Amino acid sequence: MSETTSNPTSATNNNNQTAVVDKYNVETAEILANEAQHLPISEAVPIYEQLLTVFPTAAKYWRQYLEAQMAVNNDEATKQIFSRCLLNCFQIPLWRCYIRFIRKVNEKKGVEGQEETRKAFDFMLNFVGADIASGPVWMEYIAFLKSYPAQTTQEESQRMTAVRKAYQKAIVTPTHHVEQLWKDYENFENSVSRALAKGLLSEYQSKYNSAKAVYREQKKYVDEIDWNMLAVPPTGTSKEEMQWMAWKKFLAFEKGNPQRIDSNSSNKRILYTYEQCLMYLYHYPDIWYDYATWHARNGSIDAAIKVFQRASKALPDSDMLRYAYAELEESRGAIQPAKKIYESLLGDGVNATALVHIQFIRFLRRTEGVEAARKYFLDARKSPNCTYHVFVAYAMMAFCLDKDPKVAHNVFEAGLKRFMHEPGYILEYADFLSRLNDDRNIRALFERALSSLPPDESVEVWKRFTQFEQTYGDLASMLKVEQRRKEALSRTGEDGTTALESSLQDVVSRYSFMDLWPCSSRDLDHLARQEWLAKNINKKVEKSAILKGVGSTEKSASGFTTNSNPATKVFYPDTSQMVVYDPRQKPGTGALPSTTAPVLPSISGTLSNPSVPMVSSRPANPLDEILKSTPPALVAFIANLPAVEGPSPDVDVVLSICLQSNVSTGQTGLSTQLAAGPVPSTSDLSGSSKSHPVPSGSSFKPMRDRQPGKRKDLDRQEDDETATAQSLPLPRDVFKIRQIRKARGGTTSQTGSASYGSAFSGELSGSTG
Repeated sequence: MSETTSNPTSATNNNNQTAVVDKYNVETAEILANEAQHLPISEAVPIYEQLLTVFPTAAKYWRQYLEAQMAVNNDEATKQIFSRCLLNCFQIPLWRCYIRFIRKVNEKKGVEGQEETRKAFDFMLNFVGADIASGPVWMEYIAFLKSYPAQTTQEESQRMTAVRKAYQKAIVTPTHHVEQLWKDYENFENSVSRALAKGLLSEYQSKYNSAKAVYREQKKYVDEIDWNMLAVPPTGTSKEEMQWMAWKKFLAFEKGNPQRIDSNSSNKRILYTYEQCLMYLYHYPDIWYDYATWHARNGSIDAAIKVFQRASKALPDSDMLRYAYAELEESRGAIQPAKKIYESLLGDGVNATALVHIQFIRFLRRTEGVEAARKYFLDARKSPNCTYHVFVAYAMMAFCLDKDPKVAHNVFEAGLKRFMHEPGYILEYADFLSRLNDDRNIRALFERALSSLPPDESVEVWKRFTQFEQTYGDLASMLKVEQRRKEALSRTGEDGTTALESSLQDVVSRYSFMDLWPCSSRDLDHLARQEWLAKNINKKVEKSAILKGVGSTEKSASGFTTNSNPATKVFYPDTSQMVVYDPRQKPGTGALPSTTAPVLPSISGTLSNPSVPMVSSRPANPLDEILKSTPPALVAFIANLPAVEGPSPDVDVVLSICLQSNVSTGQTGLSTQLAAGPVPSTSDLSGSSKSHPVPSGSSFKPMRDRQPGKRKDLDRQEDDETATAQSLPLPRDVFKIRQIRKARGGTTSQTGSASYGSAFSGELSGSTG
């Protein structure tokens, strides 16, 4: 119970976060919208208003709200709703709902009503006519124009001209129905005049082809966008990031003007794409900023200001956007509007942050002069939220911009009485005094600060004091401050006595400069390693953990890592320590050839196969466990990799051959007959003086580091006509393995020849003539 009530501020913050999450809960919104559809309009209105307050750009909720009002013929309410949503939601279904309403209202007004409907069509196509889904709208508009009454020849000619213009606009717009519109246009022109149609169609053929090609490219970007997504604040989910990237790509595509149309038409499409994007990324400040700066770059400053004003309403807590807005106003010389933006950030001044105070002081210094900035600083320092940053900012402004070190010094001194407990303020003050070359006051400042700061908060101040003495002091003062620092900080750690002792790292610290060091990087690593060992030498840890401190995964204070439970970790090979295999290595040397490349980690412990050479006798390494769990046949194969001329065989191919082989652990009775001629004796294998023919004239290399006991074992195995894969060397030619595998189907053996089974199964049968 005490833990629950001990931190009410944290609980309040968590409740606020939960409220925000619940407010933008998509599933809850969908449930409410579905319920509203089945309620009377009087009960549904509050639900729709609640939903649209949270999701003001949700076109599907606006359309559902409008259809509910239209169903009960509430025309005035419908008009009011359209005026609230149309220019903020550029979605074709919503706009088609608008044109349905207009046609319904005007259907009984005769010619006057038809003219109102035509104006509504023009209004709609002016905004959403460039949409990739606007094909049905163009078709509906053209059908409406064709149905327009014409009493005279002149009216008929005007109607045909209007239809032709509508077709010509539609066929150069990349939409889903562009091909159908082109076919309809061809039929229309041919029905009017075949002679005139040929010239018009040839004129617009290339424009249509360009629109069709752009549509195919545009569709790739449009298909990546989720058009049913609701605008919610970003939470960092992968879906949100994918949608953000999809919109960014779509915007970049439109900005590239792929159709090579005039700049006004291109800018209109880009503007439309931004407006569509904000329907879904309404809570993303970077989209608002990009939109406003795009307007500004194109010379539309007024449009950029309107975007910033909309952004301030959409994201009232985004200080970034308001700073950018004020910057735009200031850049065009509108000082008073910019000042109002800063004042809105300040509010009543009680809850204003230190950063707002600082930025307003700088703004006043730029626009109204030094005196205005000074007056505001005198008021701001009385604010309860005024931190030491405000004092530092004003002091440095007076020093660097006004060239008045005396005022700056007085500000720092005034702040010191209030912020003596702030290490950050002490360090900024010390930097200022360093610029004045006032070494005496710097020492006095450090002494005053360190006498009042608790040891656990004085680490950075001691560090800066030590650096100052190392740079500007004599040897005696340098050593004295270092010793005082050790004594002060030794009381904060467990290794107090160790910290008091001098170390070689102190010398490195004293005699280094910037990125220049009095030793090599290897020496630095070694010193860090020794420091870690010294700190852990008295702790109750396993000896193996101390030995493996460098290669473990738990961060220590010195930058080394420890692995408290290596058995639960999965170890992966360190490819940076791998060496190139040298086929010229002599058998029986027991070590890898020397190389300039880094050596492999140590392999300690005795492996099950003595033929695998030892690399070094360093302490145990996790690689040992990997090698111990490796099948003996594979270990023997690796240890006896043969020398080859020319390029070495691909390791993956060789291992795949091994894995595809049927490894046998006992005698199977199968033998493979290989054609062979007389070859040198293989007595090295058996230890006897008998001579055995071997396949293909190839010879076997003796095993490395072979022992006499192993020779006797081999003699005994030969007598039993069995041999293990650990004791059998492989053929010199690695690719002979595949030939052996192909020949394994043979089961007969001839007298006077040696018959070998699979090199992996360990079969060996020999007979002498």
